[in-house]
Amino acid sequence: MTVFSADGIHKSFGGVHALRGVSFDLAAGEVHALVGENGAGKSTLIRIITGADHADAGSLQIAGETVSVDRTSPAAARARGIAAIYQQPALFPDLTVTENIAIAVERPHPWRPIDWRARRLEAARCLDRIGANLNPDRVVRSLSMPEQQLVEIAKAVGAQARIVLMDEPTASLTDREIERLFAVVAALRQAGVAVLYISHRLEEILTIADRITVLRDGTTVVSGPRTRFTKGDLVRFMAGHEDPAPASRGVPTAGDVALEVRHVSNRAAGLHHISLSVRGGEIVGVAGLVGSGRTELAETLFGLRRADSGEVLIGGVPVAIRSPADAMRFGLAYVPEDRRRHGMVAEMSVAANTTLAVLPSVSRAGLIQRDRERAIAERYATSFRVKAPSVDATVGTLSGGNQQKVSLARWLATAPDVLILDEPTQGVDVAAKAEIHGLIRQQVNRGLAVLMISSDMREILDMSDRIVVMVRGRIAAMLSREEASSQRVLGVALGAPPDSDTAETRS
Repeated sequence: MTVFSADGIHKSFGGVHALRGVSFDLAAGEVHALVGENGAGKSTLIRIITGADHADAGSLQIAGETVSVDRTSPAAARARGIAAIYQQPALFPDLTVTENIAIAVERPHPWRPIDWRARRLEAARCLDRIGANLNPDRVVRSLSMPEQQLVEIAKAVGAQARIVLMDEPTASLTDREIERLFAVVAALRQAGVAVLYISHRLEEILTIADRITVLRDGTTVVSGPRTRFTKGDLVRFMAGHEDPAPASRGVPTAGDVALEVRHVSNRAAGLHHISLSVRGGEIVGVAGLVGSGRTELAETLFGLRRADSGEVLIGGVPVAIRSPADAMRFGLAYVPEDRRRHGMVAEMSVAANTTLAVLPSVSRAGLIQRDRERAIAERYATSFRVKAPSVDATVGTLSGGNQQKVSLARWLATAPDVLILDEPTQGVDVAAKAEIHGLIRQQVNRGLAVLMISSDMREILDMSDRIVVMVRGRIAAMLSREEASSQRVLGVALGAPPDSDTAETRS
């Protein structure tokens, strides 16, 4: 039974056509995947379905009721049983997990007293249904990105929605969390819920979807049952070419040690006796499950968190990093996991974002020299193939892959010796991912040292020269590229010794 349909949806922004007559439908108890490169129109379509944007033309039907495309609203969408889980969590940061879930689950009543015990039990139940081991009393601001994503999923499950839209729900999750999510999706399907699933991870799509619709340049290219498609088919329909080959690693150069960490601990961040090194011309990947301490390590090295003990050496010289300014002065750069909150200023231009970390070089007497700013930005935009009308375009209007390129350019403009990357290709399409990998490898071939955190196992294996596996704030293993495999890395992350049979076979 069809519970939702969109017919001939058109949407333009300032003369740019985001959607050109898109049509598709959702049936009860099915997972319908929507795929396409960044800029294909997926997010615009989601905003129209949830009432955040109005379509210019077309029609929507929800549970047999025709809905005017110019009179939708988020409140009306929720009332019709539509729940959305976005790539960037839409939570209240200063409220607890319980309170955020309650906002989605409870129906407001002005005279009803709050039953805090029942509210907390309901939040715990929602979290338990998706296998999320989170304390309902934690304040959302203290959660990592993957943990916030799990809260979003719990909200949708608790709201008992009939139509669930999942926009890159696994972007911040590791393989173990993805398996749990798929179990939740299977339960939703069994309960008759219609799921619209968006992901750039084509392996996921081919695993979980019942039907697949491909968008390209705002149009519907093809739609059909999952069994009709291979990964190569999807890539060709999305971009008109085969899946880009992984960036060539080549033979790592034997550069000097650029970054050395000796027995660094940070009790507040849960880090214990971390020791590692990264050489110039080398990528050291950091793998681990959610809560393993990967992001906390990056933040400690960049001065966003204060280490309790241990030593950090840059180029063989001990340094004291008490703030990001200290880190930058010693040649460190950091591209954070959450690019929208910490990696860029969405309301500022490409030029302003590119030069944000090197303002003294484009300023004179406290005033920004716009010609100098534009020259630097245009050089990086050309080199990185940033797709934007000009460097004056607002970064928030760019696709995810192009936003990530701008974030990367911003820090490479500082000419760092060490670059720390946290989820560098999270939520970008296969073509943009290949381009970003190529840019990273290009810089490494020029002698840059890279410490790269990623939840994408293929990315870790394809890009890393060595791999650090973290477990509960400690380094459990350091693997060479020859020793590393997805089974071994995952096995160590799950607690098996790095050289045991379990590490090779456990999944």
